[in-house]
Amino acid sequence: MNLRPSPLLGNKNFLYATEFFSGMSIMAVELGAARLLAPYFSSSQIVWTIIIGTIMIALALGNVWGGRRADSDKNPAKLYRRLIFAALWIGAIPVLGKYLIIAVAGVLIVAIDTNLLIWSAFISCMAIFVAPLFLLGTVTPSLVKYATDNLEHNGRIVGNLNAFNTIGSIIGTFLPTFVTIPAVGTAITFLIFSGILLSIGIIYFVSLGAKKIFCAGAVVIFIACTIIGNSNSFAFWEKNLRYEGESIYNYLQVRETSDKIIFSTNVLFGVQSIKIKSGGLTGMYYDYALAAPLLTGGKKILILGMGTGTFAEQCKKYFPSAQITGVEIDDKITALAKKYFSLPEDVAVVTYDGRAFLQADKNFYDVILVDAFQDISPPFQMSSIEFFSLVKSHLNSGGVMVVNMNMRGNINEYLIDTIAKNFSALRTIDANNVTNRVLFAAADDKILNQLHARAENLDDENLSRLMIHIAENWTTPPIGENILSDDRAPVEMLSMRALDNIIQQHLHRCKEIYRREGLDGILNSF
Repeated sequence: MNLRPSPLLGNKNFLYATEFFSGMSIMAVELGAARLLAPYFSSSQIVWTIIIGTIMIALALGNVWGGRRADSDKNPAKLYRRLIFAALWIGAIPVLGKYLIIAVAGVLIVAIDTNLLIWSAFISCMAIFVAPLFLLGTVTPSLVKYATDNLEHNGRIVGNLNAFNTIGSIIGTFLPTFVTIPAVGTAITFLIFSGILLSIGIIYFVSLGAKKIFCAGAVVIFIACTIIGNSNSFAFWEKNLRYEGESIYNYLQVRETSDKIIFSTNVLFGVQSIKIKSGGLTGMYYDYALAAPLLTGGKKILILGMGTGTFAEQCKKYFPSAQITGVEIDDKITALAKKYFSLPEDVAVVTYDGRAFLQADKNFYDVILVDAFQDISPPFQMSSIEFFSLVKSHLNSGGVMVVNMNMRGNINEYLIDTIAKNFSALRTIDANNVTNRVLFAAADDKILNQLHARAENLDDENLSRLMIHIAENWTTPPIGENILSDDRAPVEMLSMRALDNIIQQHLHRCKEIYRREGLDGILNSF
């Protein structure tokens, strides 16, 4: 049975409000989608492409279907009922979304052999976000139908609806990024905009005095989602988290074990910084990078991509007179460094983009460590021939640049070829037990060839042994013509392929263990 039109629609203001909040919610959900997927798949351009493409598909299909439904059934109650369903789906995302992502990834691990992260991100996005965005896509064509009472003013009405939708989208872009996500997190952001959409649908039916049981049921479901989903925890399996939160730029996590404190950003299983409670070497690439201050004397050190200061702390321990400046774009990471990682007070930290800092800085350094990452890949603007030329211009005579190359794959070949255009002396070495490769670059081979002699004169036995290992095992990499530039630097695609290869190697190992020893063998291998 069709319901009579609501008196709220008489002057069209309620329709414009519906369009406004619908546009706002679409953008808020899109930005929330990026944050929901980031801890599992990164927030790279590839993931953003998947999110935007999936949402555009859903909206387009919703536009087509919504227009046809509006032509065949002019009852506005159908639209506002769809709006309530969309609101409840969005409200359920904080409750079920992360579990669905893990389930999709788990199935695909055994189902496909290549591009695991891309397929996992795409199918997760389809499963979680297509339905509510499809329903929201029906709003505009339906409202055009309901708001148009004569063709003479049709253009003006359509223009007004699009304007309200666009203004709502603008606010829905800025509000989550700068207000709700940093202040209350992704989960509550979904719930806020779910509540807005739900309120619009309920107001419509209340004005009719109809659908009381339906509306009451929707409110109960929303309240249940608010109670159950009111959590910022993405790593729900972790029992030893010291901190979990979000900033404008990142999902942030600090976890603690019996012997160390570990900092991770958007990719849950990565390690961006680490503190060994007993002091000494970390066993990771930061230790290898100490060869640079050993070679140069390390009086003045610049760290681009400070994180929580692992390398800075190591430099202060082994080269106490060093003057260290760190550049970190996320000030919340710096706050965590001071709270959980005992960042030395005399280490200056600048909140800025690494390349922008170099362009404004007038100082010269003995060592520059390039360790900036956007999840799984270096930022493209800090991977180009133009950037490495800028780094070189800030090195003292005899200075050394160190680059952490996070994964072993074609991405490293591109970086090496690009760096070789600015530095004539290069050495690379793979860090033990991790996927990092460390590159040292200088103006002359004579600078790098001093390492063995200097390592033998160190007082610290462990550091001396590691430096000698580096001097005896680093190699001069082959140079090709794969040059990254500001115009063309496909670092995210290259990094995604490298990560996919690493995942496949681990999966192959697990499958071999399972074939030989069964499930017990898998469990005992971790």
